Amino acid sequence: MLSSLPFRKEPEFTHGTAPHTAVLYCNLGTPDEPTPAAVRRYLAEFLADPRVVEIPRAAWLPLLHGIILPLRSGKSAAKYATIWTPDGSPLKLWTEKQAKLLQGWLGEQGLRVPVRYAMRYGNPSIASQLDALKSDGATRILVLPAYPQYSGTTTASVVDAVASWAAGIRHLPEIRFVNHYHDDRGYIQAILRRVERYWREHGRGEHLVMSFHGVPERTLHLGDPYHCQCQKTARLLATQLRLETDQYTVAFQSRFGKARWLQPYTEPSLRALAARGVARVDVVCPGFTGDCLETLEEIAQEGRQAFLTSGGKDFHYIPCLNDEAAWIVALGNVARQHLAGWPAGEPADPQALAQSRDAAVAKGAPR
Repeated sequence: MLSSLPFRKEPEFTHGTAPHTAVLYCNLGTPDEPTPAAVRRYLAEFLADPRVVEIPRAAWLPLLHGIILPLRSGKSAAKYATIWTPDGSPLKLWTEKQAKLLQGWLGEQGLRVPVRYAMRYGNPSIASQLDALKSDGATRILVLPAYPQYSGTTTASVVDAVASWAAGIRHLPEIRFVNHYHDDRGYIQAILRRVERYWREHGRGEHLVMSFHGVPERTLHLGDPYHCQCQKTARLLATQLRLETDQYTVAFQSRFGKARWLQPYTEPSLRALAARGVARVDVVCPGFTGDCLETLEEIAQEGRQAFLTSGGKDFHYIPCLNDEAAWIVALGNVARQHLAGWPAGEPADPQALAQSRDAAVAKGAPR
């Protein structure tokens, strides 16, 4: 019955309130600090998500809490410590900055749309930020993941978290979700600009590795589009960079457990390139929109070591999109298109969107 539902206390409702639109920008998450205790809390939430680890709970949870967390938390904390900044986690800092820049760009376009950021795991949580937006009077919320490529392990998990929050809310706002933008022209152009500027400043390597986060291979066979979307992103970027097929490699990193994951794996690919005589390799991570543990430690540190100790001479990591101006414009246009028809989110003019995107991408980016 209705009375048995676990409704939470909500802000006092006022009839006649004008509709209010907002954006919730969601990223994966990060521990609060690089300590074993904080990392354990974070991993406990992350690895307990059935979207992330598709093993029956009765078998997985005892293994997770009894073996994996005690063994992994300290090692992971040491890795986080190598990339931690005086202001905190790089992922959190970049996500917060992107949200602020996105709100600023939308405002410049005449859209008075507040933007909050949230983490699927860790703080600030999706539920807490949805509570805050609702308290601020939001009646329509666009949920925008920081994941360009859709995966059940990431994008769908964000939807789960929003649905879990909604189960305890009596007066729900309208909610829209952005599933993916892996082939969005502005997104591809932003990565292109990042790579080309790096090459202008640091020279160009013999081979480019595009490293995406891995997922178990079985997800591909079960219908998850992630692998296909990563491949399309890579093809579009390679085409824009005018690369031949033997000049770049698409690989997958961050494998966990003993199951077969999407291949080829990044570290063995780097070792193989060094073994065949490639002196300099450049690595870019198109699926990560902000630098984090997986890019700054796993690629820029561990990947570098793997390449150099296998005979390579020069390793270059190309930073993520972070606060790249063209990326903020691309993200803004994705948001603007999905806000179409809502108050403060007028119907998008495709020609105007294309002109603003192309102007930002072309500015200062000779081809």
